[in-house]
Amino acid sequence: MVDGVTTNAEIVDDPIDLTSSEFYINRELSLLEFNIRVLAQAKNEKLPLLERLNYLCISCSNLDEFYEVRVASVIQMAQMDSGVIAADGLTPHEQLEKIAVKAHDLVDEQYRVLNEVLIPQLENENIRFIRRDHWSEEQKKWLSQYFNEELLPILTPVGLDSAHPFPRILNKSLNFIISLTGKDAFGRNSGRAIIQAPRALPRIIQLPADETGSGSHDFVFLSSIIHAFVDELFNGMKVKGCYQFRVTRNSDFFVDDDAIDDLLHAVEGELAMRNYGDEVRLEIDINCPEETINFLQSRFELNDNQVFLATGPVNLSRIQAIYNMVDRPDLKFLPFKPNVPKPLGRKKDILAAIREQDLLLHHPFESFMPVVDFIRQAAEDPDVIAIKQTLYRTGVDSPVVAALIKAARAGKEVTVVIELRARFDEKENIGLAAKLQEAAVHVVYGVVGYKTHAKMCLVLRKASKELQYYAHLGTGNYHPKTARLYTDYGLFSSNRELGEDVRRIFAQLTSLGKVTKLNKLLQSPFTLHSGLIKMIDRESENARKGKPAKIIIKVNAVVEEQAIQALYRASQAGVEVKLIVRGICCLRPGMPGVSENIEVRSIIGRFLEHTRVYAFFNDGNWDIYAASADLMDRNMFRRVETCFPIEDKKLHARVLNDLECYLKDNSQAWVLQSDGQYQLIQPSEGEVEYQVQTELLKSFTTG
Repeated sequence: MVDGVTTNAEIVDDPIDLTSSEFYINRELSLLEFNIRVLAQAKNEKLPLLERLNYLCISCSNLDEFYEVRVASVIQMAQMDSGVIAADGLTPHEQLEKIAVKAHDLVDEQYRVLNEVLIPQLENENIRFIRRDHWSEEQKKWLSQYFNEELLPILTPVGLDSAHPFPRILNKSLNFIISLTGKDAFGRNSGRAIIQAPRALPRIIQLPADETGSGSHDFVFLSSIIHAFVDELFNGMKVKGCYQFRVTRNSDFFVDDDAIDDLLHAVEGELAMRNYGDEVRLEIDINCPEETINFLQSRFELNDNQVFLATGPVNLSRIQAIYNMVDRPDLKFLPFKPNVPKPLGRKKDILAAIREQDLLLHHPFESFMPVVDFIRQAAEDPDVIAIKQTLYRTGVDSPVVAALIKAARAGKEVTVVIELRARFDEKENIGLAAKLQEAAVHVVYGVVGYKTHAKMCLVLRKASKELQYYAHLGTGNYHPKTARLYTDYGLFSSNRELGEDVRRIFAQLTSLGKVTKLNKLLQSPFTLHSGLIKMIDRESENARKGKPAKIIIKVNAVVEEQAIQALYRASQAGVEVKLIVRGICCLRPGMPGVSENIEVRSIIGRFLEHTRVYAFFNDGNWDIYAASADLMDRNMFRRVETCFPIEDKKLHARVLNDLECYLKDNSQAWVLQSDGQYQLIQPSEGEVEYQVQTELLKSFTTG
């Protein structure tokens, strides 16, 4: 062993089967582990209190999506009894059993953190959730009036009998099941009714201090108000019980790529059915009688593993509204102003700056506005003849969209590739497509069968009879809001070979033709996977020759088995492998003879880590690429992705330094153990605390 790295000479001669299930962590369980790390932030006393509440809500919305997409998929496989076995050896039924145990523990911890930790600490800051049994007479009077004027007219109770079948329950909506005695005006007594709370209703209501004598930040849950006054909806009958519940449905949809004639209409059709997919989870008030729970469980055809008992509101993610309702800067992260590099300042000629040198932005530490200004200036430049851009998630009211429309109206040739199937943004993207088409923008929807996930923009400018290329390539979406929340890289370059590569990819997306050879870019589904494997194997070969060898990869997920096996081979050869993986990691580090030279860490902080970087030592001449793709099957084989080199020496050194900073973090980093669990790194005695996101904020921002 040399410097803690196992050398090739120490590897046992007997070959190890790297496809063996013992070397893989289950994908779904790994994703739940990520959510556990997010929830841990809600318990971190070093963080501002309202930010901790925010992390709790994020963990809840993450779990919603996990059930809507991932668990729904595993359930379908189990129902088909397809015999599909995951890389870790688990069958779909075994996965569901293990998911249920971990998910129930997670939900129990979410409610414990809310009820026993956050609510008491919020009360200490005079931010209170007032329970029904604590309402004062003034509060009760105001809330009664609120119920009668704001809620009662729009709530529609449905009695359950032969003429009133059980209503269709919207995905993730707030509902109440009511137990009743007595007869109504028509002599009916079904004993049960359902109330559905419209989504337009706020889930948290602030009590007015001047009318109720409440504090300035006193709140009441909508569910509490409905519980308190529900009897007014059932005149002459007695309400024995009122219990909130919520159903999560399969929200992934299937578009048959071989059968569709119009992708837009196919997506619109599936989108309409999303709210009524198969039920995958039932959340219900813990005080609900067993008989009623059994009734709902039977109604939705769910087993015990799919039922969750709530010791608070059934949708904790809606509590996130408190963050914006409470003006307490002392309980939030300090605001910051993203830096704008001097060459890209607002009054600077951005195209001229890009002609001089490649430029790299690191969001959110550096502003996203230069990207918007890049398109705006291109729209105004009389020599610019065309703009081509991909949009995955951006928003109809985005300044990026406004700039593209401005360019089209200025007579530029504007082409936009919109991915209609960006999950949970489908409806917005359909509206976006219509808005762009109204402005005479050429809109295409990519390639049937492959999501267009690449983040790229190309500006073509004719000057002095020469066609100039200006490209922007990124690791994240063209979305100004998420650019303040997610860490991402964006590269500006006027390199002609790079620009020509981008043009060729756009030609693939908008027309028909065979794969063309690219100069600098790696592209999924054609060259990215094989290119990465080739660079990993090169490090292995260098290590076997006794040369120093090192790999640093920073991504959101590591799932793809061939890449994992290549990394295992690299570890066996003596390559030092450092993986910075935010979420899912199916690679199992620390396995003797297989992965003892691999370290996996996850950074959970103020910003969602989203940069994708692949760095290879290459015998002292580091090859560094940034990409839109993670190490996942879908990114490698079922999406259009781009992976672009960082070639400028200064930018090259800067990205490498950033990676080293992430590897130095001793406060926000969690290290993956060989058993699939994560341990939070703590500074050792006398060691200075180092948080990479905090340090990057200090180095980039202006205040």
